[in-house]
Amino acid sequence: MDFVSNLCLPLFEIKLLMKNPAVIKRRKFLASSLRAAGALALTGVPGCQAKSKSGNSLSRINRSRVVCAQNDLVRDNNHKLKSAEVGKLLDRAMENLLEVNSATEAWQQVFSKDDIVGIKINCLAGRGLSTNYELIEAIIEGLSSAGVAERNIIIWDRGNRDLLKAGYQIQTDRNKLKCYGTDQVGYSSSLYEFGEVGSFLSNILVEQCTAIINVPVLKDHGICGVTNALKNFFGAIHNPNKYHVNRGDPFIADVNGLSEMRDKTRITISDVLTSQCEGGPPFMPQWAWSFNGLLVGFDPVALDMVGWDIIEKKRKEMRLPTLKEVNREPTYIATAADKSHQLGCNDLGKIEVVRL
Repeated sequence: MDFVSNLCLPLFEIKLLMKNPAVIKRRKFLASSLRAAGALALTGVPGCQAKSKSGNSLSRINRSRVVCAQNDLVRDNNHKLKSAEVGKLLDRAMENLLEVNSATEAWQQVFSKDDIVGIKINCLAGRGLSTNYELIEAIIEGLSSAGVAERNIIIWDRGNRDLLKAGYQIQTDRNKLKCYGTDQVGYSSSLYEFGEVGSFLSNILVEQCTAIINVPVLKDHGICGVTNALKNFFGAIHNPNKYHVNRGDPFIADVNGLSEMRDKTRITISDVLTSQCEGGPPFMPQWAWSFNGLLVGFDPVALDMVGWDIIEKKRKEMRLPTLKEVNREPTYIATAADKSHQLGCNDLGKIEVVRL
């Protein structure tokens, strides 16, 4: 159920909500802010080249740990997502990622009350396969528990049109939770360069935020093979159309090597509640399925490796050829792990996957 329909609930659903304080809390928080108008053998040179951030309070955590949390209870009998259950799933993932006893403690280790947080979502595919608002609700509640005021949170993507198409509402009031696209505020005046990439970056990323939560949707990509953590930042540059040649390699890795992406991204929470193994990036329901899960971690390369593994397993189940066999192997993931980029670990043997 998207947040637009949440505000117009029929009586029987209201009665159900009254019995669930967790749902009430989440609904009230958001209604006040936005009102409607087994690993496969994946190829590529493995490596774990992620740069460590010395002095970070999270240094004790294995940076390449990926939590894969799944629970079919996130959907009701009508296949609709349940906000409370999605929230519980994220809570468990955060606790296991940070190895703490409460989700609040986990959020407080990653964010402070002084942060201005941009939640970079993916709305390209419309309602069928965009970042689900039930997950965004849970993330906002987590940030709130860390002391981040709702006026210091921006939900964003490339354009207002894509956000609206995915069921979000544009909100620019400076004293409220905000939601808008880069086309609302424009791109940086300076060109950012790394490797073979030269791009102007979203002013939301450059000027307005101190921290980013990357919230991609895991799915097949008709050119690059897989889109997840790394490729989601193509929605933060002015010229992504230039960088799809050679399956996005090395361009996707280079975009993530840009200082603003590397330095401001605190955590990635991949939406795998619904995923798609063929025909992406647009929504193709015949290839989509309810994975009912999340991938959560600090290492975007490790997250993409685990996501790629999920896609390949589903392709095998549906009797589709491997991405390598159809010349769409996402080689950019290995590039992101090399010595020139050092963005993370692409060796599945060294990635600690915690399955819930």
